[in-house]
Amino acid sequence: MAKKALGELLVRESLIDIHQLERAKEEQKKTGLNLTSALVALGFLKENEIVQFISQQYNLPSIDLSAFDIDPEALSLVPPEFCKKNLVLPIQKSGRNLVVAFSDPSNLQIKEDLMLLTRHKVEVVIAGEMEIRNKLKEVFSLSSSGNSSKMSEVISGLSEEDLIRFTGGEEKSSDEVIIDEKQSEEDPIIVFVNAMLSEAIKSGASDIHIEPYEKRFRIRFRIDGRLKEKIQPPQLASQAIISRIKVLSKLDIAERRRPQDGRLKVKLKSGKEVDFRVSTVPTLFGEKVVLRILDKTNLQTDLHNLGMEDEELEKFQEALRKPQGLILVTGPTGSGKTTTIYSAIGELNTPEKNIQTAEDPIEFNIDGINQIQVNPEIGFGFPEALRAFLRQDPEVIMVGEIRDLETANIAYKAASTGHLVISTLHTNDAASTVTRLIDMGVPNYMVAEATSLIVAQRLIKTICEKCKDDHHVSDDVLLNLGVKEEELHEFKNLKKGLGCEQCDHTGLKGRIAVFEVMKVTSAIKEGIFKNFSPQDLKRHAVEKDHLITLRRNALLKLKRGITTVEEVLNSTIGDEEH
Repeated sequence: MAKKALGELLVRESLIDIHQLERAKEEQKKTGLNLTSALVALGFLKENEIVQFISQQYNLPSIDLSAFDIDPEALSLVPPEFCKKNLVLPIQKSGRNLVVAFSDPSNLQIKEDLMLLTRHKVEVVIAGEMEIRNKLKEVFSLSSSGNSSKMSEVISGLSEEDLIRFTGGEEKSSDEVIIDEKQSEEDPIIVFVNAMLSEAIKSGASDIHIEPYEKRFRIRFRIDGRLKEKIQPPQLASQAIISRIKVLSKLDIAERRRPQDGRLKVKLKSGKEVDFRVSTVPTLFGEKVVLRILDKTNLQTDLHNLGMEDEELEKFQEALRKPQGLILVTGPTGSGKTTTIYSAIGELNTPEKNIQTAEDPIEFNIDGINQIQVNPEIGFGFPEALRAFLRQDPEVIMVGEIRDLETANIAYKAASTGHLVISTLHTNDAASTVTRLIDMGVPNYMVAEATSLIVAQRLIKTICEKCKDDHHVSDDVLLNLGVKEEELHEFKNLKKGLGCEQCDHTGLKGRIAVFEVMKVTSAIKEGIFKNFSPQDLKRHAVEKDHLITLRRNALLKLKRGITTVEEVLNSTIGDEEH
């Protein structure tokens, strides 16, 4: 049978006349209701009559949703916004088959979209429009008693002051979303997402991990470098929570098969602004979302507070005062390189200097700095940005990372021709940075003559001040760590955290950086020209220039009662040359 519009079919079968159809269409225009709801509202038909009629006309089974338990796995396959927009409700999943309730099956495009979206064969059943609307409201607002209770329990576990509200969001044309603590709590999902973001900011988390699994749904915060499960909302809420975040981040909520990246800016009513970088990837049981929290108030931009020893800080500042040369900051991901780089830029940021940065991505906006987001997909990567900078009359250039020989060559050219260049590399220590550059193809003479300073770093956990107590460590352990025998008496007043509520009973709270600051002196240049191995170059730097290695720097923190033996070992493993 050729599929006709529902109104025409109802008139043809004499369930309504043409005048009633016209009145219903007028009602549609006034109220925004669908045709079936308009017919029911005007009293021309009952909803169950429409359901039975559609079922017979399209030879499709009908269903009473009030007596049907929705399958959470089926519900998780389709974003809530798609369901609400198209008035469809996934109700059951069996293998690769998905049963979906429609109020009007005449729009075949919706079925095709569902098959593309879910990669399942879609079986259509008929239900009343108001039934579907009510069920959608129930399942996606978690208004059913069990889920509402569970969600309320989760939300109440967050402090009351954190129950903040968005007053803007997807409706705004800008990326900014304002949070208003006094907005009404009409939607548990909105309440929950706002509370989660606020709790993460308050706890000092660097990342939020939102993870769906087969039988559960968990949310973890990364605090002080360690992931900890903070919230386990009802599994039924997973898709709604993820969709809410995607909407706020201006991501495509219907795209669930490919990774997506977005950004969200939150403005608290207090005036505080926090950026979130959002990443989604498809997993076996749905999309995993990671939000990187970019809280500018946590950005330490004072070099004096980074944790460098006095002599290290003096070397760093001396290199920053030079009109040209390359300063490299190295370390693994999550070692605090960004903070060190921004601190250096902050030290140089004066009205007399033109500072240009090429970043991927731009993590923090700094007033007075010309920050450029590179985009390799359109042919504007770090090399292209550097070439453009050289025509912009800069005193200082910062390039986010030296990833290849082309970028390295341009950076060294700039550093040799009157520009101060700052960049990063992923290497284990200062000495291995030299080897990495030479292996990349940079000539020895260029590395030796144009590199001013190499800073290697790690982040080390610090002892909780609230539960800090005296702790004895045996001489054998200290000697194995690298403490010299004549220094043992200096390590008699060590500390350890006993564990308390403030540190989540770990004894550790917060992190501080440990550094290895290698100035490229005549002794280091000699080692570079002679192709010293990283181990020999480090030993040479210790003997000739009194280099403070990562391990030695960590031991100084241990001696002062800032960190523990375990943390010294964990953060500087492989750095026994000291």
